[in-house]
Amino acid sequence: MNFKEKIRVVLDFPEKGIRFKDITTLLKEGEVFHQAIDALAEPFKDQGVELVVGPEARGFVVGAPVAYALKAGFVPVRKPGKLPAETLKHEYDLEYGKDSLEIHKDAITPGQRVLIVDDLLATGGTVQATVAMVEALGGVVVGLVFLIELSYLEGRKNLANYNIMSLLKY
Repeated sequence: MNFKEKIRVVLDFPEKGIRFKDITTLLKEGEVFHQAIDALAEPFKDQGVELVVGPEARGFVVGAPVAYALKAGFVPVRKPGKLPAETLKHEYDLEYGKDSLEIHKDAITPGQRVLIVDDLLATGGTVQATVAMVEALGGVVVGLVFLIELSYLEGRKNLANYNIMSLLKY
């Protein structure tokens, strides 16, 4: 399956000069979506993954079905104020400012094997924040999985100590 054919590229979104990779065109085709999820999960079927962690919002869309395919639980990582119980917060730098993410403090038991799944690896800020929280809670990061990787932004560079898998690279 050539998954790149199923990704729509939208010019100048969300701002001029950006070539946005729109995964909704892949998601709406049931068989293609199914094959993409299977391809993301397959390398980790025998890795003892207990939890899949996905940052909002597209990490939910990709991560939850990967968790299902692996017979693992799913843990959401959210923007501040969106989770109802006690949370761990991690602030990280953006190109122009800061952002932060939260995870429930009781979401991960020390030693649990965790796969982090998101739709896109760009600069790596979101996944680095997610890794930091998973590890702070005692989780063991088995791998980082992405539907798309924007190689030219070099997000992989700061994640060299982790097993990274991307279905598509641009």
